[in-house]
Formats: sequence, C-alpha cells, structure tokens
Amino acid sequence: MSQSDTVSRILDAAEVLFAERGFTETSLRTITSTAGVNLAAVNYHFGSKKELIQAVFERFLTPFTETLAAELDRRVAGGESLEVEELLESLYRGGLASLVAEGRDPQRFMRLLGLAYTQYQGHLRRFIVSRYGDSYRRFAGLLSQALPGLDPVTFYWRLYFMLGATIFTLSSFDAIEAILREDFGAPSSLPETLDRLVPAAAALLRAGE
Repeated sequence: MSQSDTVSRILDAAEVLFAERGFTETSLRTITSTAGVNLAAVNYHFGSKKELIQAVFERFLTPFTETLAAELDRRVAGGESLEVEELLESLYRGGLASLVAEGRDPQRFMRLLGLAYTQYQGHLRRFIVSRYGDSYRRFAGLLSQALPGLDPVTFYWRLYFMLGATIFTLSSFDAIEAILREDFGAPSSLPETLDRLVPAAAALLRAGE
C-alpha cells in the first residue's frame, strides 16, 4: 500500500467515524481498525488525533473556500454590491457544489461542522481561523454590507442563527426528506432544499428591517 493510499484510507475512516460518533467518542484504534492500518501509521502521517481532525476538515474546507472565493469574484466583477440572496446562493450553490465535485459528502461536512460547535475543539477553531479566516471574513463582510441597518452584535447573532439553521437542515437532510415523503408525499432533493433555504435564510437575516 502506498503512502497516499494509507493517508486516504485513514482520512476516509476518520471522516465517517467522526461524523457518526463524534470526535471525543472516536478513538484512534477504532479509526485504524476501520482503515486497516496500524496505529503507527496515524502517528507517522498526522502526528496526533488533533492533527487528524484538522486534516479531515481541510479536505472539505479547501475546495469549499476556493470555490466560494471564485464565485464571489465572479459576482463582484461588475462592481455592484451583492444582495443577501446572491451571497447565500454563492455559499450554498458554489461552496457545496465544490464538495460534490471533489467526491465529498455535503451532509457529512455539515454534521462535522455541527460537532465542531457542540463538542468544543479549541485546536480546530484555531486551525480554521488561521487557515480559512480570510475567506470567512470576506464573506461575512460582504453580508454585513448587504445588511447595513444591523449593528455588529445583532449581525453576529443572525449570522450564527443562519449557520445553525443551515447546518441542522443539511446535516439532517435524509431524515427530513423521509418525513416529507411519509407525511406529505413530497420527495425532495438537495438542490431543491437549497433553493428553499436561500429565501428562508435571507428572511432570517433581514428580520425586523
């Protein structure tokens, strides 16, 4: 087995297990057993469990932020201020579409993001801020410009309300879609859900304007 194959197997196993069980509940031995490698391989390629967690997020966040940046560049090329809906479409359509293109599961990414908040991982927050902080600040800055009437504290809360609704909806998509089919006879798809999410998230951000 080549080094690249070993790294991919470890990351694939860690990604699935972290999303299913959480970071604290998933041991390195469980990951190595699932990946079919020995514990020394994790220490050799990643150094520690913390660095493995960071590497799992890097596989999602690098294509996500790169595609989001390109989408924002395209939209601002005309020099006009962007509306809230345009920014959300860039986030949902551009960023999440990049994950599908990379073979990553957007729902799993959202579950991992949710866990990053509920199972506080200080090292992960520092890693994300250090590596991807510029991307976050750019998006948040453009969104703030599109909502000029909000004071900074209110904007902060509404941004996290929007992110929370997004993470819950997309990480729970399979269960929500199953309920829709059973209770309303209305199957849905991820693209359709994103179409519904844009105006709902925009309304949440604009509440009280």
